[in-house]
Amino acid sequence: MLPTPSPDALAHSQRVTAHLQTLIREAGGWIPFARFMEAALYAPGLGYYAAGAMKFGAAGDFVTAPELTPLFGRTLAHAIAPVLAETSGDILELGAGSGKLALDVLGELERLNALPARYGILEVSADLRARQQARIAQERPDLARRVHWLDALPAAFEGVILGNEVFDALPVELLHWTASGPQVRGVALEAEGFAWQDRPIDDPALRARAEALDLAPGYLTEISLAADALIAALAHSLQRGLILLIDYGFSASEYYHPQRHMGTLRAHYRHHALDDPFYLPGLCDLTAHVDFSALAQAGTEAGLDLTGYASQANFLLNAGLTELLMQTPPADAAAFLPQSNAVQRLVSPAEMGDLFKVMGLGKGLEVSLAGFARGDRRHTLG
Repeated sequence: MLPTPSPDALAHSQRVTAHLQTLIREAGGWIPFARFMEAALYAPGLGYYAAGAMKFGAAGDFVTAPELTPLFGRTLAHAIAPVLAETSGDILELGAGSGKLALDVLGELERLNALPARYGILEVSADLRARQQARIAQERPDLARRVHWLDALPAAFEGVILGNEVFDALPVELLHWTASGPQVRGVALEAEGFAWQDRPIDDPALRARAEALDLAPGYLTEISLAADALIAALAHSLQRGLILLIDYGFSASEYYHPQRHMGTLRAHYRHHALDDPFYLPGLCDLTAHVDFSALAQAGTEAGLDLTGYASQANFLLNAGLTELLMQTPPADAAAFLPQSNAVQRLVSPAEMGDLFKVMGLGKGLEVSLAGFARGDRRHTLG
């Protein structure tokens, strides 16, 4: 049984549905799913990330690592501090969510006497930007002057670019393999709702990606051209430093495994994962797992160095998560046990520890990253 939306939420979903239906009619009765997903998530004033509903934490639709414990951000601060020291650069966070990660990273860098001059946030959602600004100003007014919000990637950047659960929310193309080869799956109108409809692939880049995969008829999967484009844009902006990406996903051999023939696309609503991306448009987050092999290829083709690829568990433990946890005395059970439980969720293979991966893409760096010291899986990406 799914939670029933409030009358206001249901009315909002109906407005989003009407907007999506208009897009389909104006396009001649069909749009590729990537266009549907982009509008459902990011249409100004309507999309899931552009409207004002709570998204993060127990009252929202999902919980991200920064919401579980400040130890996540504090550990990332230790991981990136050597890069900041080598480059004398800044931090740029992509899609800063509630602002919690920025607060935790900055707080720990302050303790390490390693604060950057600027912490930039590139946030496409006006609603989330306002929430981030209010939270940071309220909780750390002394650090707020270092934080700046950007409308576009800087032309030239040095330092660390952070992306935590960003690439899973980029629009994806759906591909369906038939007896005559792959087709692109899109969305058409049906009664008062939406229906799937396959068409031949017109986009040369998408066709090339599809033809490189040897998949059986009936196989359904996702390809994110938007992820390739974002990696290329980040590579162009980064003059020297590190791009550190944390997200759930697989290497290509796992992503396109025969047993994953129904793809990874999911809708998330009030802590429920659904297979129906047409459910309550505007109230559901739409996500797909990340193909890290594709990200690595896009990065190297854009002139970046693949500096590491590891499970979240290995990266955080290598970077000092346990040591930071033990700064809270275990004898203080009221303080220690909640943090210990959160750490267990971050590193357990049954929770986030193995499904989530960390990838480093660098340019002009000499420093090695402690987070990839043990358990580096770069060899699995080929």
